[in-house]
Amino acid sequence: MSAAILTGGQATRFGGRDKSALVVGGRSILDRQLGELSSLTDDVMIVSQDGARAFQASGVRTIRDLVPGCGPLGGLHAALTAARDAAVFVVACDMPYVTAALAEYLLSLAADVDVDVVVPRTERGYHPLCAVYTRACLEPAAARLAERRLALHELLAAVTTRVVTDEELSRFGAPSRLLANVNTPAEYAVLEALQTHKQ
Repeated sequence: MSAAILTGGQATRFGGRDKSALVVGGRSILDRQLGELSSLTDDVMIVSQDGARAFQASGVRTIRDLVPGCGPLGGLHAALTAARDAAVFVVACDMPYVTAALAEYLLSLAADVDVDVVVPRTERGYHPLCAVYTRACLEPAAARLAERRLALHELLAAVTTRVVTDEELSRFGAPSRLLANVNTPAEYAVLEALQTHKQ
């Protein structure tokens, strides 16, 4: 199996800061994610829009977007192109609580020959940046990049998608926590407060 951490966003709502470097519970989000994913696979990739950032982590490849400026779809396309395996667990760099157990479960569901994508869906909708994509998504992703149709939900609608429900997610913890991400300083403050309360 392969795994990819997408770090290419501009973080405009966070003042352009590198969200992967934000500290949650004493560790950066990137460090937390690498710790979880490296326990599952030796093919962990960090996908960057321009490839300019230097990430120092043993056994981790840094991948550049092949089609820059196309957001998460561009990062997904680069990850699928570079992956050593046919299935890739993809996660955004601002999700501190994604666990190895959850990633492993999603990857196990992708073993179904009739499945192209495995994606959680909660009351907030789909979570396409904590999902498994198979190589069957590469051609549809490339076609959408060429047409500048960049919405990931359009890709989900065009391939065979296995939806993971709240009930399934709950085996691994509270879905709201597992899938929490940091889009704004206010959301970061909430996560930090929750982490402090938990400790």
